[in-house]
Amino acid sequence: MTDLSALQLTYTAVGQTASPELMTAPPGGFRPLHRRARIGAGGAFFAEASASIMNWGVQYKSGFRIHGSHDIAAGVTVELAIPFGPIRVSAAARVVYVVREPRRVGFAYGTLPGHPENGEEAFIVEHLDDDSVWIDITAFSRPAGVLWWLVYPVLRLTQEFYTRRYLVALR
Repeated sequence: MTDLSALQLTYTAVGQTASPELMTAPPGGFRPLHRRARIGAGGAFFAEASASIMNWGVQYKSGFRIHGSHDIAAGVTVELAIPFGPIRVSAAARVVYVVREPRRVGFAYGTLPGHPENGEEAFIVEHLDDDSVWIDITAFSRPAGVLWWLVYPVLRLTQEFYTRRYLVALR
């Protein structure tokens, strides 16, 4: 496996998935995405979903393989093996921030060279006052290079497909 720790992120708007303005004012040239779904209820469910999300559970349950550190902490780099039709595409990423609040838990990762897209994606689980538990997927992205621009419609469909899988992964 390539030493990912020396690689730089492929975009400059680090942490923008946490911005409430992302959907109306995304970084220039990037397409924003936000999806939210109720996944359960109760404190015990929130604790279980939080533990899963902080162990790459959303990615594993969506068919990804994770190579590298399984710890989720800012600066951790991994290589995701993403099913893309009959092949697995290697996608290098780095955790750029972590959320550990009493009622919100999750993280965001940013893309590194070799990922099909440039951008950032956040996975946050939230326990609301009405006892419901929700998952938020927030991202901004664009194709990483000429090849990926050529298959941009397929890339967008693939991103939407996996986002839908993320939304049900913790149910």
